[in-house]
Amino acid sequence: MKNKLIILLLSIFPVLLFSQNNGVEITGWTNVSTFKCTNDNFKNSGSIYSFSGNQLPNVQLQVNDFDCRNKMMTSDFRKTLNSEKYPVLTIKFLNFRKTTANRFSATVEVKMMTVTKKYAIEFSEYNNSLLGNKRLKFSDFNIIPPKKMGGIVYVKDEIDLFFSLAIKD
Repeated sequence: MKNKLIILLLSIFPVLLFSQNNGVEITGWTNVSTFKCTNDNFKNSGSIYSFSGNQLPNVQLQVNDFDCRNKMMTSDFRKTLNSEKYPVLTIKFLNFRKTTANRFSATVEVKMMTVTKKYAIEFSEYNNSLLGNKRLKFSDFNIIPPKKMGGIVYVKDEIDLFFSLAIKD
């Protein structure tokens, strides 16, 4: 029961954090703690996205704009994603459809480094924003999660990608 409550709170927090804004947050786990990396430049971009017509969003995020609120963790995150060689992480919408009054379904293409993966994602509309999340794995993108102190501290393979896109009324 306690674990279910924690999972519920972790899934609601990004919704409250990102409502009415653009936002991207990557949450991950080590064997000793949790980390969250956000892209503040995207959050402050002021972009508004449209999901009508043939032109669906293609969001390009600069890896060096992610901040994990810990200098060493931010450096490790950028190094893990090889930001010098692959500076952009891309989220491209391939299709998008309404399923109920304020619920949507989409297929998105996520590109990290040289690997592109397609995912089905459910979205909710809240305060003129579309909110979605998806659990990914570093290994989906041929990335080996980092280890520290000879492997005593290690990052787990799974990460959660939360995002919010400001939309037109």
